[in-house]
Amino acid sequence: MDILFLLIPLSVILVLAILGGLWWAIYTGQFEDIEKEGERILQDD
Repeated sequence: MDILFLLIPLSVILVLAILGGLWWAIYTGQFEDIEKEGERILQDD
């Protein structure tokens, strides 16, 4: 039962870190043009 006092706050911190990373990726434009990068790999320049 004592382990729950450690695991619950750690899981909340992990969720907040994941949400913060997702928010940062969206805010900085990482998902703006996802098709362009896939096509860039296939082009022979």
